Amino acid sequence: MRDLAEHAPLTGDELVVPRRPSAPKHCGWCGRRLPEGGNVGRRRRYCGQSCRQRAYERRTALQRSGLPEDAVVLSDTEIAALQDRLFQLRCAAEDIVTAAEDGAAAGELRKLAEEIAHAAKDLEQLR
Repeated sequence: MRDLAEHAPLTGDELVVPRRPSAPKHCGWCGRRLPEGGNVGRRRRYCGQSCRQRAYERRTALQRSGLPEDAVVLSDTEIAALQDRLFQLRCAAEDIVTAAEDGAAAGELRKLAEEIAHAAKDLEQLR
């Protein structure tokens, strides 16, 4: 039976391979971009063993505490740091608005836009 399947002529429909849903593009713990993987095996969720371990520790701590799985727990220090970074981002956005209203040159606006992009990129890294 197997020999028949190997020698049967293929049609265009049989050559279509179902696509897997897109794999996560960032580490589930630190948010870094994951390297492109092959088509074999399970998709990566973490960039390395340490991120995988931190995620495991968080899951088990959440299970013991009774918090929902999607809960985010931050210390007072982490919240203050996050608020500071958000304030920096807002100030950078306000600088662009002010510069545009004052008729700033394109080069100056570009520099300010790069600063806001940098601040936003830093803010993405929550851990």
